[in-house]
Amino acid sequence: MTTSLDSFKSRRTLKVGAKNYVYYSLTAAEKNGLKGASKLPYSMKVLLENLLRYEDGNSVTADDIKAVVGWLKDKTSDREIAFRPARVLMQDLTGVPAVVDLAAMRDAMKNLGGNPEKINPLAEVDLVIDHSVMVDNFGARDSFKNNVAIEYAGASKLSPISAWFPPVPVSAIRSIWNILLKPSGCVSRRKARKPLKSLFQTPWLAPTATPP
Repeated sequence: MTTSLDSFKSRRTLKVGAKNYVYYSLTAAEKNGLKGASKLPYSMKVLLENLLRYEDGNSVTADDIKAVVGWLKDKTSDREIAFRPARVLMQDLTGVPAVVDLAAMRDAMKNLGGNPEKINPLAEVDLVIDHSVMVDNFGARDSFKNNVAIEYAGASKLSPISAWFPPVPVSAIRSIWNILLKPSGCVSRRKARKPLKSLFQTPWLAPTATPP
């Protein structure tokens, strides 16, 4: 994670047990130059905190941060907000093409003599392969298990995805750094209860591991 320049002196540390967690306080930022920040709509406070956290003087500048609070004056702004989500949730229809792009870039990197493992998403991604499993077996206790096995066997023929996502029947596969794959038969993003709870996380923490 990029270390913020913290122009508005909002960086704070929260100690929980033996661990320390860094966060960026909007209350402190308001006292240190962002007057009116507390009057922003909640959704814009989320964006403001995100910019405070990622201020690097390049992709996010102090002026970018001020512009968010400046919205209060006319309730409009033409300035872009360099929002960086903590996690991107993708389903197979849009997620698989993105993975194909990553696989293609990895192949190109390998062909050029570089390290393909350097090609990774910048934000954490949950890719949910959630479409219905084809029904080849039915009427038996192990029908679902057999159908999922057939699904994985078919997935192994995919290319170039299979080179980076081997169809191993486990609940999560992290073949590309920063991608968590939820395979068929594991979870559905359409289910609003127990299955989807496996994707919930509060709060979000910066990864402790680093890519190759």
